[in-house]
Amino acid sequence: MQTQELVVIASYNSYLEAEMAKSVVISAGIYAEIRNEYMSTAYAVAIPPELLVPIEDVEQAQALLRIHP
Repeated sequence: MQTQELVVIASYNSYLEAEMAKSVVISAGIYAEIRNEYMSTAYAVAIPPELLVPIEDVEQAQALLRIHP
C-alpha cells in the first residue's frame, strides 16, 4: 500500500491517455496511479482521469511527460 503523499500532475481526456502517461512514469521507476480510473471510463467529460505521483517525484515525472507526451 502506498503511504506517500500523492499529487495530481495531469488530467486527461480518456483513460487510455492516462494509462499511457502512467506507463511512461512507471518505466522511469516512479510510483504512479490514476485517480477516477473507473468513473472516467463512463463519465470522462465530467470526471477526467488524473495521474498522481509522490510529491518528491513531481518535477521528474512532469519532465518525462514533456519528453513523451
